[in-house]
Amino acid sequence: MQCHSLRLFVLSTLAAALLGGLATPLASRWNEKKVKHAWHTIPENWVDLGHPSAGTTIDLHLALKSHDEDALIDALYEVSDPNHPRYRSYLSKEQVADLVAPHADTLELINSWLKHLGIPPSSVSRTLGSWLTLTGVPVSQANDILGASYRLYNHVETNHTVLRTISYSIPEALHEHIHTIVPTTYFGSPPTEGRKLRMRPNSAVWARAEAGSEESVKVLSSRDLEGYVSPSYVRWLYNTAGYRPAAVDRNVIGIAGYDEQYPSPKDLGLFMTEFRTDGEDATFSVVQIQGGGNDPDTPGIEANVDTQYAAAMTYPTTNVFYSTGGAPETVDPFFNFVVYMLTKETRIPQTITTSYGGPEYNFPLDHATRVCRLFAELGLLGVSVLFSSGDSGVGKGNCLLEDIHGHVSVHFIPEFPATCPYLTTVGGTTRDSPEVAAFLSGGGFSNYFDRPPYQANAVPPFLQTLGDKYQGYYYPGGRGVPDISAQALKIYIFFKGSLGAGGGTSAATPIAAGIFSLLNDYSISKGKGPLGFLNGWLYGSGLPGLNDIISGSNPGCNTDGFTAIAGWDPCESYHVTGLGTPDFAKLEEIIDES
Repeated sequence: MQCHSLRLFVLSTLAAALLGGLATPLASRWNEKKVKHAWHTIPENWVDLGHPSAGTTIDLHLALKSHDEDALIDALYEVSDPNHPRYRSYLSKEQVADLVAPHADTLELINSWLKHLGIPPSSVSRTLGSWLTLTGVPVSQANDILGASYRLYNHVETNHTVLRTISYSIPEALHEHIHTIVPTTYFGSPPTEGRKLRMRPNSAVWARAEAGSEESVKVLSSRDLEGYVSPSYVRWLYNTAGYRPAAVDRNVIGIAGYDEQYPSPKDLGLFMTEFRTDGEDATFSVVQIQGGGNDPDTPGIEANVDTQYAAAMTYPTTNVFYSTGGAPETVDPFFNFVVYMLTKETRIPQTITTSYGGPEYNFPLDHATRVCRLFAELGLLGVSVLFSSGDSGVGKGNCLLEDIHGHVSVHFIPEFPATCPYLTTVGGTTRDSPEVAAFLSGGGFSNYFDRPPYQANAVPPFLQTLGDKYQGYYYPGGRGVPDISAQALKIYIFFKGSLGAGGGTSAATPIAAGIFSLLNDYSISKGKGPLGFLNGWLYGSGLPGLNDIISGSNPGCNTDGFTAIAGWDPCESYHVTGLGTPDFAKLEEIIDES
């Protein structure tokens, strides 16, 4: 009753605010603007195309201060901690919205500001618990409101165009009440791990296989040869081969797709016929978000990898591919995807796999923080969200970064959203008996997010072993990535009718997600509900169900990177492979004991 009472109060307060009932005489303060975020120059690889055409409009999304900023994360940790009385006591969408609703003081100030700007209440809506959307704002007016200069920018490598500004400002009185406004200064890069793949006709031999590098391999003339990864191999390796899903009427796995990557049903059919004959009828449905396309005749390698391994790992579980698009004036694909899930999807998958990301520094801190909190909301609904850690080790290139004072130094480059503490990040391994860290596995420490409580015991031993090595190259108090790992090199895939091989953590992620989808299936079938946000369990009572990886490294930034050790590491000894790789049968037993 208390929660419902709060919701009624907040909604009525919001309604009054939008009608002008809480207006206060602050007009004299609205001209005192202060920069909220700015880049020193146009972000790397983006070219200024000039002003948009006259009449262009934009939807502005305002992330507002919640009435209790700690409530969301506190609740997430409670429902994901096996030792807490509220473990797996998930909330509804309405309850989550109540939990993050804006403070009454914030609504009062925002109302006064919007009234001063002449924004009609009819164009203002509450899209999420703590977000307001101003719909159809002319770009010229958006420039005036935010002290901005919106222009079109084109990415030189992908030809992707966005409508952005390199700085924006809001009245100083609102800085503590508005966390961020989007789209503004987030450019990023189109969210892809940049799959590389060498293909040959289906029956032909291969002289080369792509494993994230240009390494030569011996000629292959048949499938399932030593050193190459197939569904049967990973099902054997991670102990899922003997499990038959029992909750297929309730359990769903979602595959997030971006960057105009579309999966091919024909290629999936060939893949299953080749590698899992009992699942030749496997399929997936497609949901299109924010103009996301669906052209199976022009498939993408990443979309094929994701759908083929998700299906092969989880058959006959329902698979849904979410194709997320976005016109130049929209926010960013991760935001678009999560907003859809939280507001429009009526059957949110219990497991979601995402094989995309970008350098953390490309995301303004306020923007990354609020998007990360949206993933926390999914966790509170009982969703297990998995992201790939990246394919550049500790960082790509020389990793020379400039700080706000203009100083340039080497700094390891983790990827976002992988660094978000409220989802599970997947690194890469290779070989077996034992597995070792894959050289490309993204791993390290966030520069934005502090170490979460669930890593309090896991990470310090790794740092103690590391000592002063790489001092100044990373933030030792940051959230460590990855959390777990799976096979990532020489992965079989069908693409446009041909059999090939590829590699990367974006292949490891649907494999790992498939395993946890099966664990969700098992838990649901036993009447225990889904596992939800996984990390509290994995770093706690689930730890014995993981295979520790104690060798390998993830070079990058002209260094050898981190090295795997016993326990957590960014190279699977923690920062490369995290806690290890999942053993389905052991984790299944742990579920029984909980």
